[in-house]
Amino acid sequence: MKLIRFGKPGFEKPGVIDENNVRRDLSTAFRDWDRAFFNDYGIERVKSYLIQHPDIPAVPEDARWGACIARPGKVICIGLNYSDHAAESGMPVPEQPIIFQKGSNTVVGPFDHILIPRKSEKTDWEVELGVVISKDARYLESADDARHYIAGYCVANDVSERAFQLEMGGQWTKGKSCDNFTPIGPFLLTANEVKDHKNLSMSLSVNGSRMQTGNTAKMVFDVDFIVHYLSQFMTLEAGDLILTGTPPGVGLGMKPPVYLKEGDLVELSVEHLGVQRQTCIQA
Repeated sequence: MKLIRFGKPGFEKPGVIDENNVRRDLSTAFRDWDRAFFNDYGIERVKSYLIQHPDIPAVPEDARWGACIARPGKVICIGLNYSDHAAESGMPVPEQPIIFQKGSNTVVGPFDHILIPRKSEKTDWEVELGVVISKDARYLESADDARHYIAGYCVANDVSERAFQLEMGGQWTKGKSCDNFTPIGPFLLTANEVKDHKNLSMSLSVNGSRMQTGNTAKMVFDVDFIVHYLSQFMTLEAGDLILTGTPPGVGLGMKPPVYLKEGDLVELSVEHLGVQRQTCIQA
């Protein structure tokens, strides 16, 4: 099942994409794809509703695509989680996951603009596999247990300002939390429909030129391990979003580095999870 949200920013409504690739409006039956929804067996309830109500109205074709989940309580990110990306960054492969967070207000729709921050000269791209938590998780027993706490997967762009992140001291958060720095979607594909999250191809292009080509098989720490690991340090709440790292090909790793500028078109995808497109504009 593919969960979507649509409508103007701040007024998004929940929906699904049906088997004919038509967006359907579920706002009369469900409030939103948020923590309460996921914690209350929401995905199962949607499945039952769709069976009982075959004639669900279509979403207007011109309706904006919103982020595929409501604003999460946390956006947790895993750094240097692809061995080949660590190599291009000149950094050792981590022995344990590197964890940082992005502001949850950075989450926007898959076709919304990338806003290049004021005074930024080093805004960069990162295609990533996004993971959404299905129910509150704390002190999970094992990685095998963790898979029961995953609602689904989506495409994410972990947009980053490298000078803010790496040249101004402190931790990475301020280079990751500018407005519109986490486009997700176009849809959340429920976990039961992802046969092998350990073998998903992914790519990102800028102005039609391929920059990133990767596969989740190159993850240092796989999704199940990450969810289990994080639960030992914090309660993962239903609806939380985890960004699991990026493959090589970011602008920072090029020689010389290449960064986004106004007018650039960024296109990215993860196998089975759809395509995003963003135009860069000045904030």
